[in-house]
Amino acid sequence: MAGLLDMLRRLRRGPKELRILMLGLDNAGKTTLLRRLSNEDVTCVMPTQGFNVKSVQTKGFRLNVWDIGGQKTIRPYWRNYFESTDALIYVVDSAARRRLEESSVELSILLDEQQLAGVPLLVFANKQVRLVRPT
Repeated sequence: MAGLLDMLRRLRRGPKELRILMLGLDNAGKTTLLRRLSNEDVTCVMPTQGFNVKSVQTKGFRLNVWDIGGQKTIRPYWRNYFESTDALIYVVDSAARRRLEESSVELSILLDEQQLAGVPLLVFANKQVRLVRPT
């Protein structure tokens, strides 16, 4: 997140309040990431049926983070949240290899959206698995 903040700091000369849109497929970990950013408990996270919004104060910035549900039926409504977006965080469940292509297609669709043209993008590879080889 520090890298994203540094990038936004360079781009932004005015107010220190930013609107962050967090998207990704269902079960990618968007709500858990949002709760971690706001120092909340992450032991019991339920799937987001609509959206969550949290304001997080960090390093001189107030981040208004919009976590939008990623179920297939909700994705067509993502575009309703594009307006006034300062940065996009796209969360990928990197452990769900069978869904990587679907996630890639959805990200490609987002990148073609005119309202998101020029908006900084962070692709967050969540749930990374480390392989431990026996010695």
